[in-house]
Amino acid sequence: MVYLAVDIGASSGKLVKGRLTTDGRVVMETIHRFPNGPKKKEDGTLVWDLEGLYQGIVEGLKKAGKADYIAIDTWGVDFVLLDEDGNIIGDTVSYRDGRTDRLDTWPDQNMLYARTGIQFQRFNTIYQLLSLKQEHPEYLEKSAYMLFIPDYLAYRLTGVMKHEYTFASTTNLLDPEKRTWDYELIKNLDLPQHLFASLSDPGSEVGRLKDELKAEIGYDPMVILAPSHDSASAVVGAPVGENTIYLSSGTWSILGCVENHPYRSEEAKNANLSNEGGVDGTIRLLKNIMGTWMLQCLSKETGATFDELEKEAREADLPGLIDASDSRFLSPESMKDEISKALGKENLTRGEIASAVYNSLAIAYRDAIEEMEKITGRTFSHIAIVGGGSKDGYLNALTAMYTHRTVTAGPGEGTAIGNLLYQMITAGELTRDRKNEVLKASVRMDQFRRLG
Repeated sequence: MVYLAVDIGASSGKLVKGRLTTDGRVVMETIHRFPNGPKKKEDGTLVWDLEGLYQGIVEGLKKAGKADYIAIDTWGVDFVLLDEDGNIIGDTVSYRDGRTDRLDTWPDQNMLYARTGIQFQRFNTIYQLLSLKQEHPEYLEKSAYMLFIPDYLAYRLTGVMKHEYTFASTTNLLDPEKRTWDYELIKNLDLPQHLFASLSDPGSEVGRLKDELKAEIGYDPMVILAPSHDSASAVVGAPVGENTIYLSSGTWSILGCVENHPYRSEEAKNANLSNEGGVDGTIRLLKNIMGTWMLQCLSKETGATFDELEKEAREADLPGLIDASDSRFLSPESMKDEISKALGKENLTRGEIASAVYNSLAIAYRDAIEEMEKITGRTFSHIAIVGGGSKDGYLNALTAMYTHRTVTAGPGEGTAIGNLLYQMITAGELTRDRKNEVLKASVRMDQFRRLG
């Protein structure tokens, strides 16, 4: 069978074709790439180009030529409001927009964490909805449906609306024990309850393509739900064992472990840990850290390639450390200037700034792992890094050095292969207990030994 993973991050999207060979390997081919990124409107609002994403998927489907299954994953928290006819209401605003900064009233954080167990981040869906209620209540009043980004794109392909569980778990509006919406919380916040439809698990069927799209591409695959939040797919694509911390390294660094139940203690709240949904009834206890976003911005701002930034960082003196989770780095006018301000230094070289980012990220990983060990009572000896950041040898080496743990790096396409693997499990071509065996046979993984 042939599978297609539609994997869309905050800066680009791609379609990856995969199949399982008779000797137990996943063979993958990236058949189409297309750009993504928030667009700034005249009023300064950052919005997503959903039509561009849909057209990018359609072009990829044409190039694929054949597939039995398709599943979509994207970044988290963002959503689309639709009227009764399925037309978009208002803008699809990016999480990097600053609209939640204008909120007049914030829900009590202790209450929220006790109910939902989600890390406080100003762009969480709950705050975006409250911001919308404050500034454009008419949008919520007109809305018949709310779909998250991957759910909306699947709807465009099939005409069927589904709401996938792992993505919904990022909203700060879910009961992590019951794996359902917290309708009491939603009512208390005076949000329209009809927008929060029943949830479907990863692997659920969405439906076949619309007739006109099927005629356009020339074949008729089944669209199913991947773990639609890209981090949930990345965990499936990571070689996770009993003593493993996974690190999905990319624009964001998502660091965590797989648990059977949520942690909502005062210690977990103070550590700003998140309890997000995983596959097969698991919880991903994790922390969101800013990730290579800062390096991406430095690259764009200074004209340096990633290889140049890494080389200069290796050679530079370390000017100090920054808080790699600070929201000040979410969308600054100048990342270079913002990092310099945070360091309290002027006239820093590009290499010195990059050195501060690299070292601060690795130290943030170390601190988060130590917090998780303390809260869960577990000991983690292995860090499995997947995603684009797994190709950064310097960051991997620093992570091994600061954490004193063994680091494996790869696969670089961790989210896409996780998406594909779960499709194969859903189709019955792969069993869950063989997943790690097939993964290790399919991709290269580099190892960085712990020091000390």
